[in-house]
Amino acid sequence: MLRKLVLASTFRRTISNGFLCRTRSPVPLPSPSPIPWFYRTSTLFFSTSEVPQDSTIEQTEDETKDAACSTISIDRSGLYNPPEHPHEPSSDSELVKHLKGIIKFRGGPISVAEYMEEVLTNPKAGFYINRDVFGAHGDFITSPEVSQMFGEMVGVWAMCLWEQMGQPKNVNLVELGPGRGTLMADLLRGASKFKNFTESLHVHLVECSPALQKLQWDNLKCIDRANTADNAENRTISALAEAPVSWHAALEQVPSGLPTIIIAHEFYDALPVHQFQRASRGWCEKMVDIQEDSLFRFVLSPQPTPANLYLLKRLKWAAPEEITNLEQVEVCPKAMDLTQQISKIISLYGGGALIIDYGLNGVVSDSLQAIRKHKFVNILDDPGSADLSAYVDFSAIKSSAEEVSEHVTVHGPITQSQFLGSLGINFRVEALLQNCSDEQAEALRTGYWRLVGDGEAPFWEGPDDQVPIGMGTRYLAMAIVNKKQGAPVPFQ
Repeated sequence: MLRKLVLASTFRRTISNGFLCRTRSPVPLPSPSPIPWFYRTSTLFFSTSEVPQDSTIEQTEDETKDAACSTISIDRSGLYNPPEHPHEPSSDSELVKHLKGIIKFRGGPISVAEYMEEVLTNPKAGFYINRDVFGAHGDFITSPEVSQMFGEMVGVWAMCLWEQMGQPKNVNLVELGPGRGTLMADLLRGASKFKNFTESLHVHLVECSPALQKLQWDNLKCIDRANTADNAENRTISALAEAPVSWHAALEQVPSGLPTIIIAHEFYDALPVHQFQRASRGWCEKMVDIQEDSLFRFVLSPQPTPANLYLLKRLKWAAPEEITNLEQVEVCPKAMDLTQQISKIISLYGGGALIIDYGLNGVVSDSLQAIRKHKFVNILDDPGSADLSAYVDFSAIKSSAEEVSEHVTVHGPITQSQFLGSLGINFRVEALLQNCSDEQAEALRTGYWRLVGDGEAPFWEGPDDQVPIGMGTRYLAMAIVNKKQGAPVPFQ
């Protein structure tokens, strides 16, 4: 966890200091949500012994469309330069040289989105590509790393959706950005006793990092097994549930034609965002440029850019009161496009998608941030050494999904606490606490609070800078499903 001063604000990932504190008074757990009929699935799912601004833009829409069809030509003399950021120069890394090369070759700055994409997923030096960035020894901790219960609850959701789909015999279970594979491992382990469900699954992991693919292979207990079909290639199987597993660099590479369940946990927040600032001439895109001392700086484009088309779309979806007083707006074209891709799959073949992330149910202003070793740092400092992320615009996700297909419905968002509580996490933690050591009980209570609590844990007796901070209300859950299936659990 970040220190208490930093944790007072909402932020992308829950920053953890581990499960520290030797003695503990009884934990006041949040009141559970009423458990509806589907809890019978949840209770059977587990073994109790298991503990492992208005839209005024000065340029016309036609001018914007014309600009979108041409390359950006920038005269730096006309750029507006915000205050310089105060970091000291250092020897350039390969990624820094690459970024500067792009800017110099083009003769002008690059968008914040392109900067963000290079920093995170550059094939040679991207933040996510060649290392494990998760956990106490990494840069941030995500919900699946906090407790096994998170993946188990997502498993309950997936199984309930499968039942609403009519229990199809063949299903694509897709996870976008699976990290270490912890969520999927806990899901499959918890579901392994439901053979009809697990035997229907083909797991597809959308992951571009070779280093993380190796971790996912290990955590899913994968093995290569000969395929009994003639002339068929060997298959990779997860020994956790005897389900085949495949890896892909992008969602479009996942074979189509089957009902599909898609899980996107803390994936959307890493998609590159374009930032716009209101100026006297209208909305101007914020860009990344090089200043005379070779450091990076933010500037504003003097002309409309291709991303203005997405800005126009986002402002069209917003209520006037949402944007009247805004000076900055973030839009994420890749999130809009990805959502429409997901909606088309669900519309054609059935199934649903679960999106859990930190964000807002409305227009996002200026949320882009960088985290290195559990601390916030300057976005332009040492690119590639820190995670970049931004708030997810859940309202834009909903509008994107509904725009592309009338055969899907969007439900939520609801808070992560509501989502997990309705699926039975309160009963799960009570059951686990009956069959564990004192050390395991401490970890369970702390992990539970981090998943569903709000603010500082009231039971904490350890150091103030290590108090568990709940993310139950900071993270939101949204579902997109085929309309024929009805409202999914627990969004009824």
